[in-house]
Amino acid sequence: MTQSLNMENKKLISNWTCDDVKLWLKSEGFGEYAQLLCDEHGIDGEVLLTITVKDLRDPPLQLKKLCDIKKLEKSLKQLHKKWDVENHILLSEHENGKYSKKTKRNEQIERDGMESSDLVSSDENDESYVKKVNTRKKVFKPEYNKLLVSFGYAFATSWITAYVMVICHEKVPDKKKYPPLPDVFLDNIPLIPYAFKMAEACGLLLNAMFCCILLFHKHRAIVLRRFFSIASTVFLLRSVTMFVTSLSVPGEHLECTAMYNSKWQRITRATEIVTGLGMSLTGLQTCGDYMFSGHTAYLTLFNHLITEYSPRKMHYIHTISWVLNLFGVFFVLAAHEHYSIDVVIALYITSRIFLYYHVLANTRSYFHSKRIKIWFPLLSYFECNVPGKVPNEFEWPLDRNRIGKFFNQIKKSKSA
Repeated sequence: MTQSLNMENKKLISNWTCDDVKLWLKSEGFGEYAQLLCDEHGIDGEVLLTITVKDLRDPPLQLKKLCDIKKLEKSLKQLHKKWDVENHILLSEHENGKYSKKTKRNEQIERDGMESSDLVSSDENDESYVKKVNTRKKVFKPEYNKLLVSFGYAFATSWITAYVMVICHEKVPDKKKYPPLPDVFLDNIPLIPYAFKMAEACGLLLNAMFCCILLFHKHRAIVLRRFFSIASTVFLLRSVTMFVTSLSVPGEHLECTAMYNSKWQRITRATEIVTGLGMSLTGLQTCGDYMFSGHTAYLTLFNHLITEYSPRKMHYIHTISWVLNLFGVFFVLAAHEHYSIDVVIALYITSRIFLYYHVLANTRSYFHSKRIKIWFPLLSYFECNVPGKVPNEFEWPLDRNRIGKFFNQIKKSKSA
């Protein structure tokens, strides 16, 4: 066992040879399987880390003893823990410019005189050490190529949504034949003519707050990528719900008479919606895009982004964000531009997608599931290299050192 410990300290588990695997099997009490696994099947460290219980039970290995299968499974899990620790340490040392052959774990063993049997058999020591390693500095790469993909996703979704809005405008029922549906809120709150523009003003304020946070956030590329991804998913779903069911106009004041006789006219109108950001402040008037409220979706999304990526101690920012969100929702209803159900569904869907996305992104164990990759392919692609919860760290958007180097290069070029 001491020999196995020394071997394990000197070489990464993924770099083990068949002889190293033999030593490990003997140290764990599975010497009888050394010939089967190593001599007959040539299992080295890299292959050993991929072995599952199914591999042990099925041909060609076909271990007969259930006791040995369970014990070997437990030992393999402990080996995976040590392998994860090695990866964390190597990644951290690489980012800090250190390439030491000894890890801090080995130094701790030598300093404390830890016995080899304690290292091999103690689950408590492994778990506590994994926790310590997880607290080490993690590397959050900006991955600008993925940011570009997310922007393309958002750009395509905006055009799809705009075109569907044009189609829904043509399909909206005649209000003389189909009057507004009964609605508890709309029936009891009088129309406020300027309310919809006030709702958009709340959205612009939330947008400005989010842009300020984004500008100074250290991991702005990841945050912006998540904004594009979540917003695009929400509005792609909105395109479906708008198209499948056409509701009558929620207010008698709405005039929905424009018709488009050709595809080119529809594309032109969709272009106007995209460039005008779908806001009445830019002179746009749309009908039929009721289920669910796009204004409420953006208000809610900006609110959640601000509260998630702003410092926890700045409670006043969170309070202002929530107040603007709630007032914006009220103004949407007071303008009689949407039914109450449109707003409720928009609040629920946007908040749930935001929360589910971040829960999955912050929990690394989910990324080993094939089901997650099938049901959430974009999330798996965008978040596969994010090592955990994104910390709220802030910095100046322009690095002083880079600016200094830039001006020094200009001076050198002029002097030359």
